[in-house]
Amino acid sequence: MTIAIETETPARLEGKYKAMAVCWILGLGSLVSWNSMLTIGDYYGNLFEKYHPTRALTLVYQPFALGTIAILAYNESRIDTRLRNLAGYTIFFSSTLALLLLDLATSGKGGVGPFLGICAIVACFGVADAHVQGGMVGDLSFMCPEFMQSFLAGLAASGALTSALRLITVAAFEKYQNGLRNGVMLFLAICTFFEFLCILLYAFLFPKLPIVKYFRSKAALEGSKTVSSDLAAAGIQTKVGQAEDEGLQQQRLSVKQLFFQNIDYALDLFLIYVLTLSIFPGFLYENTGHHQLGDTWYPLVLIASYNVWDLISRYIPLVECLKLESRKGLMIAILTRFLLVPAFYFTAKYADQGWMIMLTSFLGLTNGYLTVCVLTVAPKGYKGPEQNALGNILVLCLLGGIFAGVALDWLWLIGKKQGF
Repeated sequence: MTIAIETETPARLEGKYKAMAVCWILGLGSLVSWNSMLTIGDYYGNLFEKYHPTRALTLVYQPFALGTIAILAYNESRIDTRLRNLAGYTIFFSSTLALLLLDLATSGKGGVGPFLGICAIVACFGVADAHVQGGMVGDLSFMCPEFMQSFLAGLAASGALTSALRLITVAAFEKYQNGLRNGVMLFLAICTFFEFLCILLYAFLFPKLPIVKYFRSKAALEGSKTVSSDLAAAGIQTKVGQAEDEGLQQQRLSVKQLFFQNIDYALDLFLIYVLTLSIFPGFLYENTGHHQLGDTWYPLVLIASYNVWDLISRYIPLVECLKLESRKGLMIAILTRFLLVPAFYFTAKYADQGWMIMLTSFLGLTNGYLTVCVLTVAPKGYKGPEQNALGNILVLCLLGGIFAGVALDWLWLIGKKQGF
């Protein structure tokens, strides 16, 4: 096999912290559009009250995300990662802009037509999410674990940022006529800017960082074809001998083999997000009753509490002694977390808002911490192409858990007046 690439040693690598910062921003852009939809649930709840938008839009989003990631995960070895991620961020940018333009065109009016338009845009979010999350997690799986942690922290930061922006815009426009809508418009404009920034960073800055070029060159040496466009963008040419390349492909574990070797990690991520999405955000918006903070502020505070602690917890594994790496320990912690279901039920029914805020914070804390632990531990011991494939498999299971959790979230409406 003949490969004309840079083969720098780790001692000479530069730009690690710059790469971590870029990964954080790229993680932010991977979910900021969707989190914007969750965070402005109060606005859509007023416009489309009969359609339960906080639940319905999530249910629209997930089949498109899950179906797309299933196709991409199965074919990941033949898909150009650079084009995949750029396509995802571009769809995010155009869809967020379309959401803003749709509201302007309809003058903020409700009705089935605008709601169907929003559903179509949300479906595009799902397709973009599958492109970006699977592509980025697979790409970062053969690089530093710190890059993966930064990307996952950026995902959580998107929730914290959107919550903070939403609280600020609500406070700023609360006393004005159409204040809620004006706040949403400003909010969506900021999110659109972040998506455009991600396109620029991934296209022009990230592939040219020395440490990123090193890891992608190493992956190419191990037989990965998905990094060729990124290496070309960085000015590195690759030439792989066909016969020996075919030998590498035969030695590589199949997607099925990788899945069964890591079935516990796959189940971990599935169960984490089944629980989280069966509570967040639908239950928090519609099943927590009326409290002193009021119908406008109370759900926003709950969403913000979850997002802030989800972000904080994703930095905990950076402390080695606090990182949970035991496969059995991870499974026990994740199964124990299901005790939160009765805890939320009885807290909503009998306790005051302080207990609910604390419980929601713990939901976010465990969600972020366990996600980072699983996704940084699972790829260890594999070569670059297999790490990329495993990253895609794990994201598929994660999105499968989200889809199942969203479906189960509707069970909270059983017995509730005007639930359907």
